[in-house]
Amino acid sequence: MSTSDEVGTGRLLSVEEVADRLHVPVATVRWLRVEGRFAPAVLVGRRLRWLPQDVEAWMVANRESA
Repeated sequence: MSTSDEVGTGRLLSVEEVADRLHVPVATVRWLRVEGRFAPAVLVGRRLRWLPQDVEAWMVANRESA
């Protein structure tokens, strides 16, 4: 499933899915969020979820320049 498909269906990503996409431990995603250095999350009940386009935008914004 591509990112555009996920956005169209309103699919939200869990912290585990975000960590998997970034190839980092879940603790890293949680740390970045607590530090205010990550894409904004959506609180669904007691769970944090992310819009795929927000994670993608964060990746683009944090890309090193050559």
